[in-house]
Amino acid sequence: MGTVTEPRSRRRMSGSERREQLIHISRTLFAEKGFDGTSIEEIAATAQVSKPVVYEHFGGKEGVYAVVVDREMQKLLGMITEALSASHSLIKLERAALALLRYIEESSEGFRILVRDSHVASGTGTFASLISEIASQVEDVLADEFAERGYDPKLAPMYAQMLVGMVALTGQWWLDVRKPGREEVAAHLVNLAWNGLTGLNPNPTITAISRSHAAAPAAKQRTNDKELRELEKAREKELKEAEKARQKELKEAEKARVRELKERERLLKEAEKAREREEKIRQREARLAERAARLGQGDQPE
Repeated sequence: MGTVTEPRSRRRMSGSERREQLIHISRTLFAEKGFDGTSIEEIAATAQVSKPVVYEHFGGKEGVYAVVVDREMQKLLGMITEALSASHSLIKLERAALALLRYIEESSEGFRILVRDSHVASGTGTFASLISEIASQVEDVLADEFAERGYDPKLAPMYAQMLVGMVALTGQWWLDVRKPGREEVAAHLVNLAWNGLTGLNPNPTITAISRSHAAAPAAKQRTNDKELRELEKAREKELKEAEKARQKELKEAEKARVRELKERERLLKEAEKAREREEKIRQREARLAERAARLGQGDQPE
């Protein structure tokens, strides 16, 4: 009886190709069923190999899972790190939000793997580790920004957790709903983070430079670096001017409020003086009436 040989198409696959095939198959299964719901038998069967082949490459299910998770984390971290290389804080925030949403859009299976077995608020698991690493990078950015604005840089770690947590949880929500679109979600995220609840823009949009950066292919991005830097400088100037105008408006509004308070205080004082005058007149009239009454009683015949 002859030995059973593998089909030629599978026999030609090199060791590195087989490894990549197993990683790809495992990634899909982990995304669909989670770590506990996926077995070595299923991975091997889907790849049409024996279980020992999987063990040979990864040592077990934990090994292949670790490789899949590490690749996804490095991919997302790379995208976030590149986004945070912009010079202006608003551009950093826009690009980071767009990077996360683009990763979710293009690597839905990978993001499901990262968030399936751990929640961002749990403090444990792969996603919590990822959030912690991203927050560390954002912390450095915020510390510099706080120092420039006169805020306490020691508060940067707390604000980094707030900011990254907000974006990450929004990403988990958007993973399934996918509405509104990526740029619109990013614009609203930045709107809340940058303007705060009291200064929300009713119709926020992503800046043109962040939009062009997200849309341009990698090769085009490299050739347009000079143009992008010029656009970014122009946008920074525009943002600074807008901030100056906003501060001027706030100062004018504060001056108007002070004037209004002073005018109100003046009117209250005048009203109080008027009441005091009326009270004095009333008291004088009462005294005169009392005196007249006593004189009237003295004039009566005995």
